[in-house]
Amino acid sequence: MSTIKHVSYRNLGWDSAADLYLPADFDEGKTYAAIVSTHPIGSCKEQTSGAVYGRQLADAGYIVLAFDASFQGASGGEPRYMEDPAIRVSDIRYAIDYLVSLPFVNENRIGAIGVCGGGAYTVSAATTDHRIKALTSITGVNFGRLMREGFSEFDPVGALNAMAEQRTAEAKGAQRHVINYLPDSVEAGKQAGVSDIDVLEATDYYKSERGQQANGATSGLFSFNSAAMSWDAFAHAETLLTQPLLVVIGDKPGGFGAYRDGREIYGRAASKAKQIFVAEGWSHYDLYDLEEPVALAMAQVLPFFKQHLQAEERLR
Repeated sequence: MSTIKHVSYRNLGWDSAADLYLPADFDEGKTYAAIVSTHPIGSCKEQTSGAVYGRQLADAGYIVLAFDASFQGASGGEPRYMEDPAIRVSDIRYAIDYLVSLPFVNENRIGAIGVCGGGAYTVSAATTDHRIKALTSITGVNFGRLMREGFSEFDPVGALNAMAEQRTAEAKGAQRHVINYLPDSVEAGKQAGVSDIDVLEATDYYKSERGQQANGATSGLFSFNSAAMSWDAFAHAETLLTQPLLVVIGDKPGGFGAYRDGREIYGRAASKAKQIFVAEGWSHYDLYDLEEPVALAMAQVLPFFKQHLQAEERLR
């Protein structure tokens, strides 16, 4: 079984915390293909990006780095709970910087995988960081599109005005307004009239023993969310995203929009080698951790990375 080494490395002006997953037969005298694994919005490295996909990729022979986003989890940065897409993409670049500094990582065989918002951040990173040689988006969500639509109740200008007012108040000393993206429980959500499959299943994952972790806060700093409003995870993909791409989605659409975003990036990407896999009968959050849909996803992920990263080890 793979093992975990807790590591940290310098980011812009703070340290990033990460788990480095090592294959069971890890040998420092060999070089390995490596994969950066990026967690969802409001998540942390101990949840699906690390414990599920990171673990299984390491079991298959890869070095995997699952990190906490800046301002979140065990990583540094202030103020806390910022979800700034530009910095989230920059986090992936710094994760690659760390990997290529390791003598047992082959810098020419770097892959990337991300879940939910992390999937779309991975796409964005790959458009401008071609050290990423192949990438996989697991039920990826374009956070910019989600902010302009569902998270602003389809009133992005009204939301921007509210964010501006709140940020001005905070600059003058008011308490930071940290919002929780989810209800306190599934039952509380239903009582409040929530019926969307994504919101209810997210709550079940993040706020029960199924996936709950101390650093998986599902929280966001409201006044700083304006940074996402004009952001598009898929910008310039028609020109710049040329690496092999695998998109995995479930066929039960929900309010967070992974199904439509997956179809969109598959169509827009310039990648000559690209494929999309639809897990029939499964939802967005099923693909986080449930054994059967994750197995369906990994049945696509492992041969994809094997083909494009050439996962076999070699002596240095």
